[in-house]
Amino acid sequence: MLYAGLAGKGDQGMQNPSGQVDRPVSFHFLESMLPKAVKRRVHALKRLQVQCANIEAKFYEEVHELERKYAALYQPLFDKRRDIVTGTVEPTDEECEWQSDRDEEEELAEEVKEKAAIEDSKKEEATPQEDPKGIPEFWLTIFKSVDMLSDMLQEHDEPILKHLKDIQVKFSEPGEPMSFTLGFHFEPNGYFNNAVLTKVYKMKSEPDPSDPFSFEGPEIIDCEGCQIDWHKGKDVTVKTIKKKQKHKGRGTVRTVTKQVPNDSFFNFFNPVKAPPDGEMDEDSEFTLATDFEIGHFFRERIVPRAVLYFTGEALEDDESVSFCLRRMHFHTRPYKKLKPQVGYLQTDFDALVFFPFLVFVV
Repeated sequence: MLYAGLAGKGDQGMQNPSGQVDRPVSFHFLESMLPKAVKRRVHALKRLQVQCANIEAKFYEEVHELERKYAALYQPLFDKRRDIVTGTVEPTDEECEWQSDRDEEEELAEEVKEKAAIEDSKKEEATPQEDPKGIPEFWLTIFKSVDMLSDMLQEHDEPILKHLKDIQVKFSEPGEPMSFTLGFHFEPNGYFNNAVLTKVYKMKSEPDPSDPFSFEGPEIIDCEGCQIDWHKGKDVTVKTIKKKQKHKGRGTVRTVTKQVPNDSFFNFFNPVKAPPDGEMDEDSEFTLATDFEIGHFFRERIVPRAVLYFTGEALEDDESVSFCLRRMHFHTRPYKKLKPQVGYLQTDFDALVFFPFLVFVV
């Protein structure tokens, strides 16, 4: 009963100014109240728990290797998708067959079909028919449809993203530190010389020796963008402003120009860097955590299911509660070094599925 009473108090914990429970203090208090012999056995259990955490880390390493293995099997299909989107390959009639699962489309009245055919015929007679190449603005349409991406998108980004022909994910090789790389492949354009813009997300998947019980899976510890080789006057991440300055002595006025940062999706390739000591202001902390969320959203949702985001079908899935519960976690710990954690939630043993969202733990 003594233990039960103490455990009850420990569960309540102490609240910090933000109203959240400060559990470590209460649990340390519970442990200090145990008889010496019992405390000794609890320490033995903790050693076992550390061993469990190390085994769990090996599990996540194998999950990463499994992802890498199957990524190689997916890639030929993604390459075919790219070729169809860019118009490099025209799919056969057999490849284009698709049975709609929407009853209302299947039961469309014949008279409506005939009317549409007549209207189309009139349009063809009025203007020469143009057969667009591939699927125009495929990736731009996705960017504009997904809230998380459209929030970053500016009007001056859109003409550039019309040249985006593919997004790929590459996993680190065996024996290398755990990471994944997003590659944004562009056709030749009048904005920059890069054929590919990359973003690398570095991860860590072992318990911290100083705090092994906080381990909940791989942690994103850093990310790196790339240098964009902009054509002269085409850099949309900066803008030129003019400012009038008055000379203190002569009273003359001159106009000076300078470049200042400009909102743009392409700032994604110049991320905030987490300092070694982990000390960041709140805005930088939020920006970095959001960056990690977006990177994983590309990796786990956008790239594998691009056509469903293009049509909007995946957007309906993303709104479901069950989807949110079955996807990937991000935990940031603002009270020490920023370490967004990637936790894999397994709802059954048949599949591992993921979704990113943010949880700030204090």
